Amino acid sequence: MIEKKERIILGIDPGTIVMGYGIIITKGKQAELLGMGVLKLDKYADYALKLKKIFERTVGLIDEFHPDELAIEAPFFGKNVQSMLKLGRAQGVAIAAAMSRELSVNEYSPKKIKQSITGNGNASKEQVAIMLQRIFKYEENQSFFDATDGLAAAYCHFMQNTQIIKATPVKKSIKKASSWEAFVNQNPDKVKKKP
Repeated sequence: MIEKKERIILGIDPGTIVMGYGIIITKGKQAELLGMGVLKLDKYADYALKLKKIFERTVGLIDEFHPDELAIEAPFFGKNVQSMLKLGRAQGVAIAAAMSRELSVNEYSPKKIKQSITGNGNASKEQVAIMLQRIFKYEENQSFFDATDGLAAAYCHFMQNTQIIKATPVKKSIKKASSWEAFVNQNPDKVKKKP
């Protein structure tokens, strides 16, 4: 199988008030920022209309940037069940939009995303934003603050798929023998024969 040298990853942080997104292009072990932004949904009172706007914007981003994969932040478990349900619907609509364009979908927990970016799964949003700004060298802009969560999802996916895997030596398993005779029979290469 020939591995594609360049990949475009769309990252989305779903939400029903603000949806953040970031798009990166990866070349080997390097990643470059293609774009980031937010979809503000607080002006829409109708919940179904918000979901429609999330779907349309996600499809629009896919049609504009032609990503190969979607990385999306999974809903976190909180005390407010209504918020979780709304967030889950927003995520589902973004996933459905990606699936409608046949993108592979990759879901990451907020803790996993923070861990990938900062090395600390309990990092603050501000710490994640600062680290991403250092990595991608974009101008600080308050309107990008919500977008950094989407960008973080994309970069987390990139990091998960470019880690160097160290080869570990395979140890030959030695079965426990019930007696010396059984050991000799199981391990003939370990026994020296008398001349």
